[in-house]
Amino acid sequence: MQGWRISMEDAHTTETAIGDPNAQIGFFAVFDGHGGSAVARFSGAELHKRIVEREHFKKGAYHDALKDGFLALDDELRHHPEFEHDPSGCTAVAALITPENIYVGNAGDSRAVLATGGQTIAMSFDHKPGNPEEQYRIMAAGGFVEFGRVNGNLALSRAIGDFEFKQNPDLPPENQIVTANPDIQERALGNDDEFLIMACDGIWDCVSNEECVSYVRRQIALGKRLPTICEELMEACLAHDAELGGVGCDNMTVVLIAFLNGRSEDEWYAWMAEKYALEGPVTIEFAGRPVVLSQPVAAADALANSTANAHDDDENDHNEVDEVAHKSG
Repeated sequence: MQGWRISMEDAHTTETAIGDPNAQIGFFAVFDGHGGSAVARFSGAELHKRIVEREHFKKGAYHDALKDGFLALDDELRHHPEFEHDPSGCTAVAALITPENIYVGNAGDSRAVLATGGQTIAMSFDHKPGNPEEQYRIMAAGGFVEFGRVNGNLALSRAIGDFEFKQNPDLPPENQIVTANPDIQERALGNDDEFLIMACDGIWDCVSNEECVSYVRRQIALGKRLPTICEELMEACLAHDAELGGVGCDNMTVVLIAFLNGRSEDEWYAWMAEKYALEGPVTIEFAGRPVVLSQPVAAADALANSTANAHDDDENDHNEVDEVAHKSG
């Protein structure tokens, strides 16, 4: 969603199979551009390809492959003639999902959040100039933090692109004022895993991780599908007008990934709806506004029937990624 901005600078990637198709590896990412859309668009089209090309990926060392891919793409952009004078940059949060594990690489302040077993688990952490570790690197590379911004300018401390902050010839890419070096979070997948939310700060400036996960769960309980939930999530975060020009006015991108764990799509929706069934209308505070959630009778009956059918089938513990919903524009 472009929101109230004059242009759309976000990009995203949804690839349900990368590398060897038999390996069942998915790749999903969100890129929040700033200073233009060129770096974000290029990253959205190319990052997963660079990761697959890494030797670590071919050896199954996916943690290292993510890091190598981020840095390789950034270096490619730095030497690409089309980007020689391009001032843009982008955050990047990327999830590489195998049948056994999830690996999330993050550079910047977009986020990945896992819903599992009734809990909310952060799979990334924002890189802000005021964070002690980030501030130390910035200052050691010859930069400074002013008003919570790198050199008084950039409101995040890791990004792809932004080469004006990567000019120290005596330092490796990881130690520049701004770096594309991602933090990597790794987690084994389990039968309680429900879904992964990936979104840019246009969403996270409006709601917390817990609020967002709760919203998605409740919407599934209402019988809604993930693409619809993506749309309504962004609409709920969108400011009524652009008068303030801040929270709720940014570009917004959301990717929702369901973990089937051997279920069919309908069985997964029924399983989720049964877990988080609503008892009558519920009013929640979301994005600073009250939102009333009430399940239509027809939707409730349909979910009840679907749940009954789901219980007739045997489950297995193979982890699959199913319906991927992604909305950004």
